[in-house]
Formats: sequence, C-alpha cells, structure tokens
Amino acid sequence: MRRTKMIVLGITLVSALGVCAADTFRAGAAKGNITPELGGKIVGGFKPFAAAHVHDDLWVRALVLDDGKTRVAFAVCDLIGISRNVADMARRLVEEETKLPAGHLLVSAVHTHSATSARGSGGLFDLDQKMDAYQIFVARRIADTVRCAINNLAPARVGWGAASEPRHVFNRRWHMKPGTVPMTPLGGTNDVVQFNPGYRNPNLVKPAGPTDPEICFFAVQTPEGKPLALFANYSLHYVGGVRGADISADYFGMFNDRIRQLLGADRQEPPFISIMSNGTSGDINNIDFSKDRQKLPPYAKMRIVANDVAEKVHAAYQTIQWRDHVILGAAFGEIELQLRRPTPEQLAYAKAFLAEQTEASKPNPRRMVYAKRIMEHDRVPATWKFPLQAFRLGDVGIVAIPFEVFCESGLDLKRRSPLKPSFTVELANGCFGYLPTPEQHALGGYETWLGSNRVEIDASNKILDRVLEMLTQLQKAP
Repeated sequence: MRRTKMIVLGITLVSALGVCAADTFRAGAAKGNITPELGGKIVGGFKPFAAAHVHDDLWVRALVLDDGKTRVAFAVCDLIGISRNVADMARRLVEEETKLPAGHLLVSAVHTHSATSARGSGGLFDLDQKMDAYQIFVARRIADTVRCAINNLAPARVGWGAASEPRHVFNRRWHMKPGTVPMTPLGGTNDVVQFNPGYRNPNLVKPAGPTDPEICFFAVQTPEGKPLALFANYSLHYVGGVRGADISADYFGMFNDRIRQLLGADRQEPPFISIMSNGTSGDINNIDFSKDRQKLPPYAKMRIVANDVAEKVHAAYQTIQWRDHVILGAAFGEIELQLRRPTPEQLAYAKAFLAEQTEASKPNPRRMVYAKRIMEHDRVPATWKFPLQAFRLGDVGIVAIPFEVFCESGLDLKRRSPLKPSFTVELANGCFGYLPTPEQHALGGYETWLGSNRVEIDASNKILDRVLEMLTQLQKAP
C-alpha cells in the first residue's frame, strides 16, 4: 500500500462483537420530499437560471440496517450537491433524536444538474457561512426521513450482487491533437486533454481514462421474500436532456421507479424504497463524442439509461444469496489536506479581468466564475479537514468521499479493498469539487483547474489510502 503523510482526526470505529442466536437482522426504509419552490436557481451550469416547472419530484431516500449490535444508515438526496454543514446538521439531528451515532449516517447527493442547490452561496471554506432556508429544510428532511426509516425497522434478510452496463459510460476527457486544446479561463494554454470536446470533433485522439461499467448493489427483503429496499451504485454523471427550466432527479429517479416496477414492489406497505447513488463519475458521462449526436425528445435518453441499468440489476437480483444475518460496521474520520493557492500569474490575470468588467461588457460566464474562484482561493486557509466514511455490510465494503471522484480511483479501490465487492459513494457529507488523480492533473483539463479542483495534487492517493485503512479495520474487527 502506498504510504503518505497525513493528519487523521476523530476516528470512530464501531462493529459488532460477535453474533448470538438471539440477534435479529432488521431493515427499514423511507423517503421524504425535498422538491424546492419554483423560482429558485438551477445550478447545473455556469449561468444559473430560475426553475419554472417540476417534471418529477426530488427526494431523500433513506435505508437503515441493524444487526442487533450495530446500526447504520444511508441517506441519498436528489440534489447536485450538499454542503458539509447540511450533512453535519442532519447527522447531529439524527443522533440527538434517535441515538444513531452521527458517524454511522452517510449523507450524499446524486448530482442531478436539474435541481436547485443545497450547497449555499458562500465560499466552501467560509467558517462563518450561514445556512439558507432551503439548506435547513433539506437537513431537517434528511433527519426526519432517517427517523421514519428507523420507525419501519423490521426483521429482514440481506443480499448483494453486481451487474455490468458498459453501453452508457464514457470518459469525457479526451486527448486532442497538439495545439488544438482551447485556452483555459485561467489564462493557461498547457492542457493536453479537453473536457466535453464536442461530437465528432476532428481533433479527437483518444479518451484520457477508463470507465467503470459495474453496478454494485445490496438489497433487503422480508423473511418471507417481499422486497423492502435496494441500494445501487453506478459511476455515471447525470444524463440530462430535460425540457427548459425543469426540476428533475435525472436517471437516478427513473432507475428507482423502474426497478420497483420490475420487482413487482409497487403500492406495498411499507413502501419499497430504491436508492441509486453516484459512484466515481468525476470524469464519466453518457456522451460518446466519437459518434454523431442523437436527436431525442426531452427525458428520452435518461429513461433509456435508467431502464437499461434497472434491467441489468433486476437480472442480477435473481441470483442473490440471501442471508438472515450479517455483521455491520462503520468508521468515520477526517483527513487534513493542503488547499491549492493561485500562482502569481493566475492572480494577476484574475484581477485584471475583473477590473475590466462593467455591466455593459457582458463577460463570458465561465471566465467570470473562475476569476472569482481564483480570488477566493487567495484567501483560503493553508489546510482543511474533510470527512471520510467506511462501512461494512457482511462482505461488502462501502466508502464515502466528499468530492467528485475520478473513475480510476474507484477502480483502484475495488481492486485493493479487503472486502469484496466494494464501491465508493461520491459527494458524501460535503461537496468540495473534483478529485483527479496526480496522473490526470498532469494532463490538465476542466476538472483540474483551480476552482474545479481545490486540494493538493496528491489528495486522491491520500484519501484512497485512508479509506482502504478504514475498510481493513472493519474487515479485521471480530
């Protein structure tokens, strides 16, 4: 294992200390509506715009598991991201009101680009940032939904599996012919790869990284075999293709609807809850730039993706080996990483650009965003602490990372984890930008720019080593 220097604080490791015949494995699930009011800003691009219609509601979906000694919970929100203070408030409320340890609750976002934001309007590293009304609402709703899932706890069996759907995942970073990569909004010209280079771009050479077609999942059912809940993980960014200023949970929500139909779990009591989480999709999307663009009506592409993924999971679901009991474990910690600072050249470029802007100049939105981010990063602390989590569910390992993680890191975790299968839930307990590998940093591109990425270049390796240590601790626990 790669050795790195880091500071780790606040580690809590709890796992079951053996199982006796009287222990009963239980599960409970629930969902709560977090659809915002119309008029709030949809923040999927560089130029936010007001939401005008709700195509499908946004939800927080929660699943609670209890092995008789240890209780863990997972809550996934149909949002582009959540700030750490939203996740911390939700976990604090849950601990105060249910005694579930705060470190045993994973809170994440799916990263739909058709939702208003629960990330707040202040800087990511602003200690005095106050939560807005929607952030408070989301935190409260997460806590209430977890509480309802606890109320629904009942004897259950558990199992897991994996499927593969390679037709819908593509690396969106491409090597380009020399001299054809556009200048960055930071003023640089050293990028080797280009993000989203355009369909049938004649300058395409090859994708800059791999994809991960695996869909990992675990599920719970009643002792009699009735489906209760399913938690899935697929390394694919949002699909998009909405109509105008619609609010939508994207393919994540459509997958949840379709798998419920395939399992024949409609209109049951308590309701069946499916949860699709986002894996390591920081450099993965649903666009094959080597081919012509498909012309499809709104929502058609995301429904194709959702249906195909659901059908693969449904087929694998039939092969599950159901277990009456498994050991649960949870670990929570923080890792301290250096924050990036602008170079003197970047700072001078941003200052000059901002000084030139007037109301009449109509600046390029992307250049404006990055100029402001450069100025923000000139004031950030030297280091910052980021939350990490790991969970054990029998033989399954789950880690939670508060970044948009590159696919290579997710594949590396799956190869090196002592628990098989293992997978990563990204954008968990916070939302701090992209997490490229050092090798991808060297290639440049949108995800590596200061303001897209905010932490030291070796951060992905340090984080991966730490969560693997946490999984090893959980795997070795009695």
